Amino acid sequence: MSEALHGWDTFYVIVGSSGAALTGLMFVVITLTTQSRTASGPGGLDAFATPTVVHFCVVLLIAVILTSPRHTETSLSFGVAIVGLAGLVYSGIVLIRIRKLGSGYVPIGEDWLFHCWFPLIAYGGLIAAAVAIWRGSVTALYVVAASALLLLYTGIHNAWDTATWMAIQSKDDKGKLTICSDDQR
Repeated sequence: MSEALHGWDTFYVIVGSSGAALTGLMFVVITLTTQSRTASGPGGLDAFATPTVVHFCVVLLIAVILTSPRHTETSLSFGVAIVGLAGLVYSGIVLIRIRKLGSGYVPIGEDWLFHCWFPLIAYGGLIAAAVAIWRGSVTALYVVAASALLLLYTGIHNAWDTATWMAIQSKDDKGKLTICSDDQR
């Protein structure tokens, strides 16, 4: 299996570095928007921003696992399967958090797609790839790569969505945060 992974080093250096850098940028965004988060409560942050950081960190973890030396089919399969299973469990938790947001925000179709479905597809892909790797399929490495890219691009979308949402909020006369309409901007 180490031979099959040989050509993937550069890919995972790029993808892993991107995941790490974007994780850092999310910390900056969250830090700069402390006032918005305090006023709106932790529910939205737990449901939307935190999973984005988790997905970026998972991309970095996948890169670490795939570039670790001397893998066998069993060791690689085990590492990928654990990440996939943990991701599915976490995605279930995110789904519950989004459903419990209450009347403050009603998720739209795009939210369900990028915050629930795409991560579930990516983590499910990792589990399928783990089974295929365990059976000796080298082509399963493309499924792992596709899953990592899906998580990376989903995270980029979600980070942008979170940053944009926080940027368009304003305070009314009583100090309460509201979302600006187009004519208020």
